[in-house]
Amino acid sequence: MAYKITTECISCKLCLSVCPTGAIKIIDGQHWIDPELCTNCVGSLYTVAQCKAGCPTCNGCVKEPADYWDSWFNTYERMISKLTNKSDYWENWFNIYSQKFSEQLQENKQAIGT
Repeated sequence: MAYKITTECISCKLCLSVCPTGAIKIIDGQHWIDPELCTNCVGSLYTVAQCKAGCPTCNGCVKEPADYWDSWFNTYERMISKLTNKSDYWENWFNIYSQKFSEQLQENKQAIGT
């Protein structure tokens, strides 16, 4: 299973210098990993793929699934995690908003009462 460059790539070219096999190419201004040359850094000095480890975006270089269902489940898991995180975000937002609103009401009551 090789790695691939995603649309989150910012073209910083850090991956070009860290790839031990020289699998990363730039074609028509787009970064591309040659699957024939990519070894996932297995059998080298590294325990993780260097393109992934050196990517400043964290998702500019990802492992390409071997088959359709791997890809489908990876996409599904990524979408579910985004939805889960958003529900936490809105719950936190509501709690903070409610707290601030209550504080303002108390301040207004005190200002009117004095």
